[in-house]
Amino acid sequence: MTENFENEELARKTLEELNKKADEYDASQIQVLEGLEAVRLRPGMYIGSTSKEGLHHLVWEIVDNSIDEALAGFATHIEVFIEADNSITVADDGRGIPVDIQEKTGRPAVETVFTVLHAGGKFGGGGYKVSGGLHGVGSSVVNALSTTLDVTVHKDGKDYYQQYHRGLVGEDLKIIGETNLRGTTVHFVPDPEIFTETVEFDYDKLATRVRELAFLNRGLRISITDKRAGLEKNHDSFHYEGGIKSYVRYLDENKTVLFDEPIYTEGEMDDITVEVAIQYTDTYHETILSFANNINTHEGGTHEQGFRTALTRVINNYAKSQKILKENEDNLSGEDVREGLTAVISIKHPNPQFEGQTKTKLGNSEVAGIVNRLFADELQTFMIENPQVARKIVDKGMLASKARLAAKRAREVTRKKSGLEISNLPGKLADCSSNDPKQTELFIVEGDSAGGSAKSGRNREFQAILPIRGKILNVEKATMDKILANEEIRSLFTAMGTGFGADYDLSKARYHKLVIMTDADVDGAHIRTLLLTLFYRYMKPVVEAGYVYIAQPPIYGIKVGSETKAYIQPGPRQEQDLQEELARWSEGRTKPSIQRYKGLGEMDDHQLWETTMDPDKRLMARVSVEDAAEADKVFDMLMGDRVEPRREFIEENAKYSTIDA
Repeated sequence: MTENFENEELARKTLEELNKKADEYDASQIQVLEGLEAVRLRPGMYIGSTSKEGLHHLVWEIVDNSIDEALAGFATHIEVFIEADNSITVADDGRGIPVDIQEKTGRPAVETVFTVLHAGGKFGGGGYKVSGGLHGVGSSVVNALSTTLDVTVHKDGKDYYQQYHRGLVGEDLKIIGETNLRGTTVHFVPDPEIFTETVEFDYDKLATRVRELAFLNRGLRISITDKRAGLEKNHDSFHYEGGIKSYVRYLDENKTVLFDEPIYTEGEMDDITVEVAIQYTDTYHETILSFANNINTHEGGTHEQGFRTALTRVINNYAKSQKILKENEDNLSGEDVREGLTAVISIKHPNPQFEGQTKTKLGNSEVAGIVNRLFADELQTFMIENPQVARKIVDKGMLASKARLAAKRAREVTRKKSGLEISNLPGKLADCSSNDPKQTELFIVEGDSAGGSAKSGRNREFQAILPIRGKILNVEKATMDKILANEEIRSLFTAMGTGFGADYDLSKARYHKLVIMTDADVDGAHIRTLLLTLFYRYMKPVVEAGYVYIAQPPIYGIKVGSETKAYIQPGPRQEQDLQEELARWSEGRTKPSIQRYKGLGEMDDHQLWETTMDPDKRLMARVSVEDAAEADKVFDMLMGDRVEPRREFIEENAKYSTIDA
């Protein structure tokens, strides 16, 4: 009775408190945000985040406007500058933003573009047929998130100028001179109050996207220049008359191709423009990049769906029409005909609809049929007119089909023997006790000696250890059946529990931290590269999810007597840190000595935990893939069959290497 009474009394008091709080919620608590205040209050809604990614997104919002001028047939050259003070300038030779009075606002049109959300020429008013921007909010959002932004419009023989401060008009539009130029120049300074993580722009990141835009917009010249002190050498100008055909050649420059020129399709239907370029190589993986209005559709969409369907159908129809495949034989699968394929798909749509978690998946249903029809017609004609090339494509698919069936048999045998099933984990795995993947970590450790230290030093509750012996198979040069026959790789697949390749299921991952822990020497670096190649080619979702890390064991230990007083981590400051720590411990009678750790096995279990595995003290590098095309090229260059690109890379970068005696 007492317990029931206490429960009823608690419920009554809780209800009274809720009713009181409900009464306090009135009109005075409804906030109305004026102008661009909403952007500054919730910037992530407009640019994704206020991290490094969001900072660079500002540049693309302005560049997209210049690209739209190019798509409309006016701009031919776009210039991007990282200024000496780390601000950004984007200039184009398009028509120039209108400067006449905009009827609805009573203000110059250029001012409306930079101070009013959803204002621009991209909403059916005849300004642009196709636009790269998603929401038409770019210019005003960049203005709102910048301490200052100024725009100069070269139009009608005059230079018009206006400046803004954090989205607010600083001064009225004015004429500052005469000119024979045309176009728009926008200069902005990101607001450190918004971008608290960093306001430093990454030249390589910007240059990679600028190159991509040049490929996607045939004939357009885009240049980027770094004016910051010591970085003035950073300058690139990109111009590709071949468009996406040049893009495919660029992606394949470290590979052996099956025929000389990429197969290219260009067509238009229902105001939707379609471009497709493909090439086949002697590799075992596919590279398909798709774009809609210059936006990289990482998650694919209806344009990829139409392309894949057409490719599979046309190749199978040709193979059977030429009796290469018999009528009663099974068709080649989509996976078979895409082995070794490099493809770029680019569509321009007057009203693109995006979906998916990151809004980078095209959802327009009509696009699948249009891409399917246009590409299928062109590919079918090409194969009939080029029978030798067509035969190479079909033969490549048939070899892939045989390898796929062999891999299927190997997988079934493997499951029976030692299993790719969770119920039969590899014997060398020292698993952890926790079953919560969000908390658990799998350390892939080079060598039995280091594996022993890691097993002894770890936290058994959430840290698992999987030792590997030597260098695993280079999967860049191997078929799936050979990959599955490799014990070390099989143990890793089994331990993760996710499957691999096309069957990979990230939701089954047993660990959300996959840590590569190798020696700080050449062999360790090679093993690390082999593992990263495996993850990128056959476990890519785990990389994209941010689950892969590289452990950073110390490179030096500072010892006073028999006691280690400090550890020095590898990196650009390692020599400076070493000298500082030596000076710090040189004040006593016993002079400090330096211990160089060349292998994980040189540290006991306590040291390995303290320096490399303790979550409170360790330093780990998270592996990310910000640009899939560049990552693909790097793996091909480092791990592929062609030696010449590697030799060139070594010759160009040898001056940066150091010899560790």
